[in-house]
Amino acid sequence: MSPGMQRLIPELICSDLCASLAFYRTLGLTVLYSRPEERFAYLVRDGVDLMLEERDPSDRLHPRAELVHPYGRGINLSIDVDDVDEVHAAVAQAGYELFRPMEERWYERAEDAVGVREFALQDPDGYLLRITQDIGTRPRREVPATGR
Repeated sequence: MSPGMQRLIPELICSDLCASLAFYRTLGLTVLYSRPEERFAYLVRDGVDLMLEERDPSDRLHPRAELVHPYGRGINLSIDVDDVDEVHAAVAQAGYELFRPMEERWYERAEDAVGVREFALQDPDGYLLRITQDIGTRPRREVPATGR
């Protein structure tokens, strides 16, 4: 593995690279590098790496099944940010529709629960994104035993 490379980097096929770039820039991602002739861009933001490639049926890695909108069916990408309110405001200002409004959620783990403030939206091709900010941990709630 090359130094500085992430071990998992999603590469999303998009129908319109310009529209996708505008969307992801609203989320605060910036283009690290691109290959315009291949309609490809590599985006980053605070430890988040994401690749976008405009659909090319002749590409050897292009899905064999027909791509039908929304492309992102069955995938939910979580993007952790330092200031979820800032990203939420940018999304609202740009007029993007939310899939799920801002909320506080606590997710139980083995020993504790981790808290986040988060909202969800879909990118122009239907990939579902949860934009989250860590708000800490708390003790795990005890679940009452059922009387079975």
